[in-house]
Amino acid sequence: MDILEIAALLIVLAGAFGCINYFYLHLPHTIGILIVALVASFAVLGVDFLLPTLGVAERVRRLVDDLNFSQTLLQGMLGLLLFAGALHVKLGDLRAQARAVGLIATLGIGLSTLVMGVGFSWVTGIPLMVALVFGALISPTDPVAVLGVLRQANLPKSLETKIAGESLFNDGVGYVVFLLLVGLAFPSAKGHDAGLGEALRLFLQEAVGGAVLGGFLGWLTFQLMKRIDDYALEVLLSLGLAFGGYELAVSLGMSGPIAAVVAGLFIGDVGMTYGMSEETRKYVDAFWKLIDEILNAVLFLLIGFEVLAVAFDRATLIAGTAAIGLSLLARFVAVSIPILILKPFRRFSRGVIPIMTWGGLKGGISVALALSLPESDAKPLILTATYMVVVFSIIVQGLTVAPLATRVGREPELL
Repeated sequence: MDILEIAALLIVLAGAFGCINYFYLHLPHTIGILIVALVASFAVLGVDFLLPTLGVAERVRRLVDDLNFSQTLLQGMLGLLLFAGALHVKLGDLRAQARAVGLIATLGIGLSTLVMGVGFSWVTGIPLMVALVFGALISPTDPVAVLGVLRQANLPKSLETKIAGESLFNDGVGYVVFLLLVGLAFPSAKGHDAGLGEALRLFLQEAVGGAVLGGFLGWLTFQLMKRIDDYALEVLLSLGLAFGGYELAVSLGMSGPIAAVVAGLFIGDVGMTYGMSEETRKYVDAFWKLIDEILNAVLFLLIGFEVLAVAFDRATLIAGTAAIGLSLLARFVAVSIPILILKPFRRFSRGVIPIMTWGGLKGGISVALALSLPESDAKPLILTATYMVVVFSIIVQGLTVAPLATRVGREPELL
């Protein structure tokens, strides 16, 4: 199938599964589509088990492989999703929570990677460095899932900003850490031995370079928007910034996710306030909300179908179950230690740690990174564990974090 046929199939299925959810399940849109896709995938496997001569599962599996989930997300959808998410986070709110967001998105990712890696190595017996790669790819929270949940949770503004801001930035930071550890764990796949100096250089190039490039491109687009009063053209400029900025960052060896987030924050705050008319703001906001909804639906559909690419057996199921517990422990450590560090300087509401721990949903980027790993004996195990953590996170945590937030997050937060 060519790219247009694949795109048409995905849009049709996302719409059809969305209708099933709307009429029968009544779940949040993206979670409902994921569940219907999972049921459809298991139905295909069931038909294949009962009527193996038909070869239905194999044909569908080949189609799923043709979709190339990792490339589709990392080189296509991710920049748009991150830009759309960042567009609705205000810099002033983020600046007020900068210390908490910064610590959780950096120190928190490091702590989570360490806890997850050491624990997974101990449970499965795979080499520690390879297990740390798994820790890095499973540690970032998914802003797509997180921001969707926040819209229903009705949290205090400061807590919402911490969760949203951290989920946007730790995606980029986690991706950089993942690249560093892959270079250390699979040096032959990278073509060279990645030493500490090389790792530091790569981190600065990816993370700092991506932030600087995203800020510069956002400022450049803002300068154009100030001189234009044409909503269609300004929407087009924002789309070019999200698409082109991400791809330019990747081609320059910088972090595309971080560039997309910084550019989105700049346009969403400075650009919308000082560079757009009221009419343009409405169109830009509506356009990116629609893009966000459509891409979310397609992404969660793809996650549901990826079950056909995962190998399940007794060992991988045990490892995946252990990984779910480890991921929650690692997330708890990643949230609680930065907050404890900051407590002498500010006060937090009693619900911040449990809400941010349970609300740290994993998502498509973790699956995409697992699929992108070099071939090795550990890859099937890591892929299965990643998939189980992501599905548990989206369905179980995603459906329960809003009630948890309502229960324990009502106390106003003191800044």
